[in-house]
Parts: sequence; C-alpha cells; structure tokens
Amino acid sequence: MSTAEETAGGELQPWAEVTPDAARRLLVAAVEAFAERGYHATTTRDIAGRAGMSPAALYIHYKTKEELLHRISRIGHEKALDILRTAGAREGSPAERLADAVSSFVRWHAGGRTTARVVQYELDSLGADARAEIMGLRRQVDAEVRAIIADGVAAGDFDVPDVPGTTLAVLSLCIDVARWFNVNGPRTPEMVGSLYADLVLRMVGSRPLAQK
Repeated sequence: MSTAEETAGGELQPWAEVTPDAARRLLVAAVEAFAERGYHATTTRDIAGRAGMSPAALYIHYKTKEELLHRISRIGHEKALDILRTAGAREGSPAERLADAVSSFVRWHAGGRTTARVVQYELDSLGADARAEIMGLRRQVDAEVRAIIADGVAAGDFDVPDVPGTTLAVLSLCIDVARWFNVNGPRTPEMVGSLYADLVLRMVGSRPLAQK
C-alpha cells in the first residue's frame, strides 16, 4: 500500500490539501523516502526520482528538503489535533470521550503508519523555527487529552493521581503504534484502536465501556 493510499480510520489520506499535483507527488515521495531511509540519509534527488521528476523540478515547489519535512509535520500534527478535538468535543461521559480519542488516534497511527512515523519521529531533524511551531501543535495535542482525563478525575470517574504524567503515557502508547503496526499482521487498525481504548480506560481506573 502506498503512502497516498494509506487509511486512517477507514478514510483515505491522499494529501488532497497539497496542490498542485506535482507538489503533492513530491510530498508523498518525501514521506516514503524519509520513512524508509531517514531524513538525513534522503537526498532531494531521491525524492524527485520517486516522484518521477527531475531534481530541478522539486525546487519549483519546495525551497529545501527541510521545507518538505516541515509541511509533512505540520499537516500531520494538524490532522492528529483535529482527531482529538473532535473526540473531546463530542457528547458523552469522560470515559466515552477518552475511548473515542484513543481509538481514533490509534487508528490514524496504524492506518497511516508511514506518514505517522515521519510526523512523530523526525521532529529533531527540523530547524529551530519549524521545530518550535510543531512543538506548539504537540502541546495542543497534549492539552486535548489532558482535558478529557482531568474531566474524568473531576467527575469522580477516573482515579488518576498524576494527570500530566498519565497524559504523556497515553499519548506515547498511541504514537508507538506507528512503529510496530504491520498491515499484514493479525490485527486491523480498528481492532488495535478498540484494544488500546480498553487498555487506557483501565489505566485511568475506569471500567471498559462494555462492562458499564
């Protein structure tokens, strides 16, 4: 399955927000190259070749290799943030919202694992200004999950003595799915999402939803 065809929660991620088509093709090629070889080992010639273009054509759309990584990281983090904001804003108990947030976040990391690996693990390859912007998005991601957990504690539904630390643990658990998930393995992204939602509810001291 190519990066352009990867799914997240059953939805295609064709990078449709990236235009024109040549810019999108280069971005998809960069994701595949960065995931396979790492950012520093990838050259602009590698990226252009994967996209079926000349190296000179890349510079029409992206001034540097870092600009490509920055755009990939920004779009990826914005998508992840939107997933968590949607779950946090839904009606329901804190347990229902946390389960939705975790299952959706995990599905995104499993279904779009190639993109997610680049988004989550190449942060230190960015320059200072770009890294600061992405760190700001990461703080917002953290805040969304932390707010749901804090709501559960305030309602007496969760038993969590350290909300920030538990938030970090939950996010780390979800993000790591991108590292190990195998599309040819026995579990689908939906199955992993359901499993992790159950595990996280147990982590915060809440019974799984099916038992309530």
